[in-house]
Amino acid sequence: MKQAFEIRNQVFVIEQNVDRDIEYDEYENGSVHILATLNHESVATARWRSTEKGIKLERFAVLKKARGLRVGEALVQFCLTHVDLSKTIYLHAQERVMPFYAKLGFQKCGERFIEANIPHFLMKYHSDI
Repeated sequence: MKQAFEIRNQVFVIEQNVDRDIEYDEYENGSVHILATLNHESVATARWRSTEKGIKLERFAVLKKARGLRVGEALVQFCLTHVDLSKTIYLHAQERVMPFYAKLGFQKCGERFIEANIPHFLMKYHSDI
């Protein structure tokens, strides 16, 4: 958890100016947290949790030095192979990375909304894409 929090701090709190009180929430202990490593160093993290709507994938964060190396794609694929795909799988995608999630089988649902002062869209996973 410490490494995941450090990565999220770097990406969300420092780079994206997300308020620390928003970034770390009451769902930390009830979520499954994962780390991705590159050359034995933790470089990315994500988490998922069950909600009344299904399974929410969230807090995808990749350190700058690992971006463009398909680490984020590997995180998403790992999540999708470890969650119950009979449930609705969804996430809140930052608007600027929607094409990334679309490429991995997620579709935009609904209108744009603001979360942590960043534009987002609800996206749901469709394995038949």
